[in-house]
Amino acid sequence: MDIGRELALSLTPGAAGRLLKHPLLSEAGAIRERVIIDTCFDTADLRLQRAQLVVRQRHDGASGQGWVSISSGELSANEDSPGARWQVAGEPGDFDFSDVSDSALREWLEALRDDLQAAFTCRFTRSACLLEPRPGVRIELALDRGRILGGGRQQAICELRLEVLAGSAGDLFAAASVLQRDFSLHPLALGKQQRGYRLLAEEVPPAVKAIAVRTDAEMSASSAFRRIALACLGQLQGNEQGVRESDDPEFIHQARIAIHRLRAALRIWRPLLPVAFVNRFDAQWQALDEQLGEARNWDVFRVETLPRIALALPAGGENGRLSNYAQRRCALNREAARSALQSDDYSRLLLEFTAGVLALGETDERRLDAFALTCLDKAAKQVSQLAGEALLGAAAARHRLRIAYKRLRYALEFFAALFPGELLRNYHLSVSGLQDVLGRLNDLAVAAQLSEEVLPGEPGSAIRSWLKAQGEALLPELRGWLNDFRRYPAPWRSQQ
Repeated sequence: MDIGRELALSLTPGAAGRLLKHPLLSEAGAIRERVIIDTCFDTADLRLQRAQLVVRQRHDGASGQGWVSISSGELSANEDSPGARWQVAGEPGDFDFSDVSDSALREWLEALRDDLQAAFTCRFTRSACLLEPRPGVRIELALDRGRILGGGRQQAICELRLEVLAGSAGDLFAAASVLQRDFSLHPLALGKQQRGYRLLAEEVPPAVKAIAVRTDAEMSASSAFRRIALACLGQLQGNEQGVRESDDPEFIHQARIAIHRLRAALRIWRPLLPVAFVNRFDAQWQALDEQLGEARNWDVFRVETLPRIALALPAGGENGRLSNYAQRRCALNREAARSALQSDDYSRLLLEFTAGVLALGETDERRLDAFALTCLDKAAKQVSQLAGEALLGAAAARHRLRIAYKRLRYALEFFAALFPGELLRNYHLSVSGLQDVLGRLNDLAVAAQLSEEVLPGEPGSAIRSWLKAQGEALLPELRGWLNDFRRYPAPWRSQQ
């Protein structure tokens, strides 16, 4: 889906009933309705899904026609993943792959023809009309209501699709914003086919991690920012279902990583971005990060730190009180995280930030490779300035160094395609190692704060003494990683 031309948004069944009476649609003319049946085919072991291919057969109740669509890359989480689509007329169970121009793919599909079977079906009623909010702008609005059926399970379809036929991305998001105010619309991260495959799975899919974003030296720095920012949103939304439906702490962790990467990109590209844009959205993403951060801190404390305390110290009243309190706080904070990602504020932030990113245009025409050199030099210099302070200072100084290293690491990942080679990989590993030990030090410092919440002011707490000793024991390891890091020259300069 081209996010600048088309938007998919979920809404509640009650809101869907009111949507078609909205003033924005009052001059839209007749609303056309038709029943659509999309059946997705795959092998019994889902080989097409693993190959990021969709073979689906559509029957359109309005025209009575049917056709087979073959799409590559449609199931990929990578927005930059190139895809292709072929469509031919076809009757149920009749697969014609002769129009697939990729000969290797065509031969593979033909070899699988006899193994294809219906995997799931999307059956829905589409109510569509044409919006013309101003002269020269035409936006198709389609309300889809129905069900996805597969694997003996079903899932409701209730979504709004807006597609610009004439106009700009700004017109598309302006229409979505008007409707969002009245109907709590939420941007959909997954299409019907992706949701269908998830329905077939017996468990919630694993947490979505960051993926490499395709960039090149000659593209503009502004274009690279758009690509990276939208990829961060993709990772964040890829973990929404897990946060809502699972108690696995990895979903909240990966959602926060997406926000951290996004905020790092805002900081790195700050010189090229409008001041109002950065100030507005950085503050909003920080607020959301803090909401999820409480849940993450207590998850780490309960899952990682408490078991180590239990092994190191004899069982006692402190351990039991900490464990019971941590269980309650984890449950409460997980519910708060779920509420945050189901709120209207979060939905609006996704829409408004995406609109803002697409509206930026080419704010700076300089090549990405030149911009990357300046950014990496700045990030590395900040790390060097904070390194000595962290070894001599308290936890706050080490926290500042950890944040600086994290930004340097994200910058290296954003620009990795520009500086291939073993030298960059070694440098990145060193940065990652430093970030890991600094993260462990930070976890111990946070654990001490959380313990104080449960055991306020209790003198001689064995747990707090143990946490302090563990932190001090990590300082030689930190010094070793810093010395190792300093041995590596800046790879982005050595390759010039």
